[in-house]
Amino acid sequence: MQNHKKIILFDGVCNLCNSSVLFVIKRDKKDVFRYAALQSEVGQELVNQRHIDRTKVDSIILIEPGVAYYTKSDAALEIAQELGGLWKLSAIFTWIPTSIRNSIYDFVAKNRYKWFGKKESCMIPTPELKAKFLG
Repeated sequence: MQNHKKIILFDGVCNLCNSSVLFVIKRDKKDVFRYAALQSEVGQELVNQRHIDRTKVDSIILIEPGVAYYTKSDAALEIAQELGGLWKLSAIFTWIPTSIRNSIYDFVAKNRYKWFGKKESCMIPTPELKAKFLG
């Protein structure tokens, strides 16, 4: 059921973010996630409903409907946990204080366009992947 899926909001024009989404899709064997670009109408609505400050979070948000939402390194680690297998080992990074993890995350996020490039518009999913995207 769509309501119980965890939602990954991502920067739809960021090459690193798009590659990361494709990486997760490929490994999401239990079909846990749905996806939406932060720039999309659905993405903006989900962010606004949760009163998330887009000036502080502009790259990734994980929403667990009716439960919580996660940003930055917490979102990345929660997603990794859902992928199972060796990705469960990423839990070791939760021992690092969030402020330190997010400082590293913010450094990469700040430089993501310079290092990985940027698209003119948001990724358009293939017909096979369309059902995994909201909106």
